[in-house]
Amino acid sequence: QTQLVESGGGSVQPGGSLRLSCAVSGFTLDYYAIAWFRQAPGKEREGVSCISVYGYTTNYADSVKGRFTISRDNAKNTVYLQMNSLEPEDTAVYYCAATPGPYSGSNYACGREVSDYDYWGQGTQVTVSS
Repeated sequence: QTQLVESGGGSVQPGGSLRLSCAVSGFTLDYYAIAWFRQAPGKEREGVSCISVYGYTTNYADSVKGRFTISRDNAKNTVYLQMNSLEPEDTAVYYCAATPGPYSGSNYACGREVSDYDYWGQGTQVTVSS
């Protein structure tokens, strides 16, 4: 059974850091592209970052470039999102998502659209506030 479980969310002051984890089971992480999404109240779900199959490449939304880093540990079947210099605008529920195989025929690409992903976690809340 395919399962993704996020953890690591919480409350932090502006400028602080959090590391989110996405533990996956039921499939081999190597062969899946993984993405982090977020959804703030009243807003659409937004693709924050993604990492391709085998971890060959990463991609970030402009709003988080230079502050967030996605990585994967295939041995632990876990994907991480390191979030630094957090801003109140980063407040949202964060979700990880997975899809098998290459993106658009390439192992060196990944997508940040909701429709690109087949499996989703339940989400973890991140609140940035002073």
